Amino acid sequence: MKIYIKYMVSIRCKMIVKSELEKLGLHYKNIELGEVDILDDLSPEMRDKLSSLLLKSGLELMDDKKSILIEKVKNVIVELVHYTEENLKVNFSEYLSKKLNYDYTYLSNLFTEVQGTTIEKYIIYHKIERVKELIVYDELNLSEIAYKMHYSSVAHLSNQFKKITGLTPSHFKNLKEKKRTNLENIK
Repeated sequence: MKIYIKYMVSIRCKMIVKSELEKLGLHYKNIELGEVDILDDLSPEMRDKLSSLLLKSGLELMDDKKSILIEKVKNVIVELVHYTEENLKVNFSEYLSKKLNYDYTYLSNLFTEVQGTTIEKYIIYHKIERVKELIVYDELNLSEIAYKMHYSSVAHLSNQFKKITGLTPSHFKNLKEKKRTNLENIK
């Protein structure tokens, strides 16, 4: 039996879900972002217990089919932007459509209706968050980050970054560096 969990978007969330399932003695086959394959039958009482345990960690069990689909869209985006090194050979709309077996227009309209923003904007916000993370790590230069995040150029990345954050990537990097004090300079 598959259960769907809202706000389950990170490896840490997966660990929390695994821990709560084990506390309840529930057996599972697979834990992915937003969904879990449970091997046991889930009685209404057990479902309520699991629900309340997950709520304490900010996670929610979902029943509504539209909500489940929206969470799947979000999880595919999070997985692709934050956790995959995969270089897309198709555009994102095709990827999403194939991955979820739904027409992209339907997904897009539903997402906008429920979330109040477009899938494209949601992707851009996640890409910019990932870019910020990569800038803070300071392991790649801006050209490498632009390539890794599938931007056509550094200029395109910089324009989008400034539009979302109000800062240029280099200004953001300088701010990050100013926040840190070298250990030898701490008095």
